[in-house]
Amino acid sequence: MRTILALLAVLALSACGLSPLYPGGTSAGVAQGTAAVDIPAIQGRGGWLIKNALEARLGVAGQATPQYRLDVRLDDSLEALGVLNDDTISRERRILRARYQLVELTTGAVLLDATAGSDAGIDVVSSEYATIAAEQKALENLAVDVADRMVTQVALTLRNRAAAGQ
Repeated sequence: MRTILALLAVLALSACGLSPLYPGGTSAGVAQGTAAVDIPAIQGRGGWLIKNALEARLGVAGQATPQYRLDVRLDDSLEALGVLNDDTISRERRILRARYQLVELTTGAVLLDATAGSDAGIDVVSSEYATIAAEQKALENLAVDVADRMVTQVALTLRNRAAAGQ
């Protein structure tokens, strides 16, 4: 029964035009293209977190000759959401936005110019340590989320470029 359901799911997906992003695993053109992306240093703690997450997801470790460069600028901010009657803050929102460009190194052409972002709510409690820890954890989670969004767009761009024969 499960085999029949799996077969029906595959047929339904192929009928609607969906196709896997990484057909063939690490030997696929998209996987090789993402492994050829150089990521320069990004400012700040959030930049360090995003760079590490991008490198892990793109598979750039040990790539000798990069073909692309991913330039990233971050905007990381905290804003007060809940203000009590005595003007103390009870809730914050951490916002992480990335503006990024995928540049082909040989021609200097910008293949992708996009933004990705995410935000998280943080409870401000009486313990300053707990609040700082929550802010840092929110930044870590947001960096992973933003990196995932960026990797998806980069992979789609490289897949579409390969499909067009460029």
